[in-house]
Amino acid sequence: MNLIHRHIFANVVLTCGAAVGLFAFVLMLANAMKDLLGYMLQGQIEVDTFVRLIGLLVPFVVSYALPMGMLTGILLVLGRMSSDREITALRSSGLSVAWLSAPILAFALLGVTLAAFVNFQFMPTARLAYQRELAGAVQHNPLSFIVPKTFIRDFPGVIIYVGAKQADLLKDIWIWELDKQKRVINSGRAATGWVRYDESKSKLVLSLDYLQAEVHDRKDPEDPAKTRSGGSTDHATFDLLLDKLTGQQTVKVKTKWLTFPQLVAEWHRLNRPDAAVPEAERTQQLMRVQITIHEKFAMAFSVLSFALVAIPLGIKVSRKETSANLGLGLLLALGYYFVTIAVGWFDNYPALRPDLLMWLPNLVFQSLGLWMFHKVDRAP
Repeated sequence: MNLIHRHIFANVVLTCGAAVGLFAFVLMLANAMKDLLGYMLQGQIEVDTFVRLIGLLVPFVVSYALPMGMLTGILLVLGRMSSDREITALRSSGLSVAWLSAPILAFALLGVTLAAFVNFQFMPTARLAYQRELAGAVQHNPLSFIVPKTFIRDFPGVIIYVGAKQADLLKDIWIWELDKQKRVINSGRAATGWVRYDESKSKLVLSLDYLQAEVHDRKDPEDPAKTRSGGSTDHATFDLLLDKLTGQQTVKVKTKWLTFPQLVAEWHRLNRPDAAVPEAERTQQLMRVQITIHEKFAMAFSVLSFALVAIPLGIKVSRKETSANLGLGLLLALGYYFVTIAVGWFDNYPALRPDLLMWLPNLVFQSLGLWMFHKVDRAP
């Protein structure tokens, strides 16, 4: 690697590293505020648990921060070099855009390798540990997740309201059971109750005393005229599932949380002739595994795709154009992620091959990048 290549490589490494760190911090902060900060402020998790959970978010956010950081770092470095006329001077000496881009593309390939390792190993391992840590907090102090004078929506299928909490005793409890359309189908009010953690089934059990129930019409549950009394009972229990809190981590490991060896093992298991799974379910599960594998590889290669777009965008002559291209690049990146998410919606339609469609954003970006390379290289 000659002096010019070392100069470009060093600048890109430092700037991209700073950009990845910045994006990772912003994403980690957003996830912490959305999922964890409220739990800590309400005393539902301890400060040390909060810190551990924040640490376990790092691999998850890095998998998204790497491509964005690569895009931003390259745009900033080449934009500065262009505005300082360094690119013009180098090209005037007979050096092509492809030659100048060689150290950047080499760094991008290293980024692809790192991203693949994060996506297939660090991210699923840390994400599973994150959910287990949060489940452990629920198990350690289940009552802390029942906050008085608050409509509690942390448990799927129910809304709970508790008037007061005295030690382990809950008072003036309202509960609403919801259907799949989030409409109330049953409701009730109890004088007292308590909650415990069922370790064998990884769920909370809400026990209510002196429950007065109401039953809503199944066809038209929102019509109060069709609501009837469900009678009263001295004691009733409700299962509070932890899916929304823990992501089903203690019952069912999500496909996205599997490491690469686990995904390959699952793929082979589903392809065995003696697999004890109904054909329709087997096809759906197999497609989900294939989508996950292709998605993680495609996300890793997005580092290279973003680099291919960033290089010609960054080779401009003014700081104003650099700022505009930075905004354009980030807008294109958002489009990339939107298409990736949209393709994931077709996982129930295996005939459309959503696993292969995961590569569509990369194909578009790399084709766009190569076309822009050609245009910039031919420009005077």
